[in-house]
Amino acid sequence: MRGYLSIGEFSRMTHLTVKALRHYHDVGLLAPVAIDPATGYRSYAPAQVAEAQAIHRLRDLEMPIDDVRAVLAAGDAAARQDALAAHLGRLEDRLAETQSMVASLRTLLGDEGPQAPIELRSVPALLALAITGRVTFTESGEWLGDALAELAASGPAAGPAGALFAPELFEDGIGEVVAYVPAPEASSAPPTDGHRGRVAPVVIPAAELAVTDHVGALTELDQSYGRLGRFVAEKGIGAGGPIRETYLVSYADTDDESAHRTVVGWPVVADRP
Repeated sequence: MRGYLSIGEFSRMTHLTVKALRHYHDVGLLAPVAIDPATGYRSYAPAQVAEAQAIHRLRDLEMPIDDVRAVLAAGDAAARQDALAAHLGRLEDRLAETQSMVASLRTLLGDEGPQAPIELRSVPALLALAITGRVTFTESGEWLGDALAELAASGPAAGPAGALFAPELFEDGIGEVVAYVPAPEASSAPPTDGHRGRVAPVVIPAAELAVTDHVGALTELDQSYGRLGRFVAEKGIGAGGPIRETYLVSYADTDDESAHRTVVGWPVVADRP
């Protein structure tokens, strides 16, 4: 048809392959202006070139097709800018995660730098307010964040928040997690009045632990776990029981993950040498 472009011509103008153009038509993202009923050949209008080029760039930015469709369908420039800004924000977050993973891999491959010491410590029983849940390992991070936020909203605490992680969480992929905050020091027993929802008074039991101070993001916490596990195994002092984390500096204090500080405790036998 006069003034229309064949799919091959349109492909060359937009740097989208014929296969990609057919796919975008099939998913309703970029439809040709005409289809020959006898041959099935697709034809495009010159006015569609700019739209196709925009699709090309958005897909190069790894934007999902549904999001590309939303950008193209946005009624005004401000809405399109908002949708694009949201996707660019996700890309920046992914880039930060990638950079963190690269740094972690460099550490694992030998460029470790200084490491926090490991010490043996007796931890007394602790009166606390806690939220207990049975969760999968995959969902444990999100669950813990929600639980700690709920505990923080329940009232003042007598010290930093912490959590206990049952061995089954790591071994089977599902297990008990106890998020807690120390009860106010003025109480001789965990307070019960005024607390609602999942928050309940508990006694965090005394424990013998090998501990180390982890500085940095929680996504790197497996390195401190590995160091503690090797230390305990080499000395033959491992014991059953939950691993304990204490959040001395966390998101409640700063968004700077490099400043976060978590004490990790690995259970050991009481009669250690």
